[in-house]
Amino acid sequence: MRIVKPSVFRIVFEGAFEERQPLFVLTHTNQSFITKSPPNSYHLNGSRLIPNFNCFAKKSESSDSGERVVVLVIGGGGREHALCHALKRSPSCDAVFCAPGNAGISDSGDATCISDLDISNSSAVVSFCHKWNVGLVVVGPEAPLVSGLVNDLSEAGIPAFGPTSEAAALEGSKNFMKSICDKYRIPTAKYRTFTDSAAAKQYIQEQGAPIVIKADGLAAGKGVIVATTLEEAYKAVDTMLVERVFGSAGCRVIVEEYLEGEEASFFALVDGENAIPLESAQDHKRVGDDDTGPNTGGMGAYSPAPVLTKELQDLVMKSIILPTVKGMSAEGCKFVGVLYAGLMIEKKSGLPKLIEYNVRFGDPECQVLMVRLESDLAQVLLAACRGELSEVSLSWSPGSAMVVVMASKGYPGSYEKGTVIRNLEEAEHVAPSVKVFHAGTALDSEGNFVATGGRVLGVTAQGKDLEEARDRAYQAVEQINWPGGFYRRDIGWRALPQKEFVTKG
Repeated sequence: MRIVKPSVFRIVFEGAFEERQPLFVLTHTNQSFITKSPPNSYHLNGSRLIPNFNCFAKKSESSDSGERVVVLVIGGGGREHALCHALKRSPSCDAVFCAPGNAGISDSGDATCISDLDISNSSAVVSFCHKWNVGLVVVGPEAPLVSGLVNDLSEAGIPAFGPTSEAAALEGSKNFMKSICDKYRIPTAKYRTFTDSAAAKQYIQEQGAPIVIKADGLAAGKGVIVATTLEEAYKAVDTMLVERVFGSAGCRVIVEEYLEGEEASFFALVDGENAIPLESAQDHKRVGDDDTGPNTGGMGAYSPAPVLTKELQDLVMKSIILPTVKGMSAEGCKFVGVLYAGLMIEKKSGLPKLIEYNVRFGDPECQVLMVRLESDLAQVLLAACRGELSEVSLSWSPGSAMVVVMASKGYPGSYEKGTVIRNLEEAEHVAPSVKVFHAGTALDSEGNFVATGGRVLGVTAQGKDLEEARDRAYQAVEQINWPGGFYRRDIGWRALPQKEFVTKG
């Protein structure tokens, strides 16, 4: 390990960083860190850098292609932390930025967080990319995709992994998604679209309960109501169409048949014409054990998902993913990015039907997929941007992975912010192959992690099989001292025998 103090620091690491003031560089093995003040004992923990470094770059062996790239990840949740972690491991990745990022991403050294970059301002993002020679932008959340960030980046000549605003309508409008299913014969639940509450209620009365009511647009994960009675369905319709709780997102509603079966998540990378599947995963939407309580963004996930057999995965690609890709191309709206198909494996037929599309990596499914991915993620995503996925073959680690989400008490309703979280480093060392991904954390004035969101941590572990991954994940969870948080104790229950865990606090 050595520390040097250049008098003038202009361009380093093949042009990845450009500064014209004295900076400090610390080099350890294959990593270099840059800071505007000298590192001290607080910055170093053994060989691991911890907080407040302004820039990060990695020197490693060249990739097979010899191509090097600086990457900007857009977003600040657990999904983005997982993407940064995977990109940091990519041999061809020179540097990883994340905007806005979060305290955990910065603390772990997985990326340099640019908290003051306004990701809703395309011009600011484009300017940042030009300044720092960014060669790939990976857009995590759906909102920047729907608002057209990829359109503006592409126009500026910056490769961006994610769909244009037009293609992002697959998630941004459930009615649009359903129309693609109708036109290209993609299996999905029977439905009708309404703008009038009386007409919607009449249809609901004819169909009976249970039935599903969906806001057409993006509603922060709260726009889907599974109504078990007619009264619940009527109330959901009024909430959206009359009270306009979701604003313009709820000006149209989709009334959909209730499908009985087992849900699963299927992910594919798409380059506009070709698609390659990722490994399977399954999440847990309900907030409580035994799948009780309201829906959430996801309380845990595991990969692979036994419900998605090789035969079913092939069928999903043939009957759902590829027809969608070809259909979007035929519509003059090529899709580039991740297609995340929310599926129901019907109990009656055993066949998959499409529930919904998301146009980005799932959260928390991304966490279990990224720890298992062995391929160079930067090169894979660049291949998608260039229409070259037909030449890509993905490599995955054997075994399984599981993530247990720790959330603020009260989530998905109101919750207290600012509660202190301790023992995160101990959690990562309690068992092999454990990684804590941060979704909603900040550092307080004393350097403690505090919760700033609903879903706060994704405690992720790998194992030779799902049972070992589960045991390691829950061992790590039990190490974390956070009286203000909670978690489900039964992640993986569909695929594994029940096992009791003691909930702390």
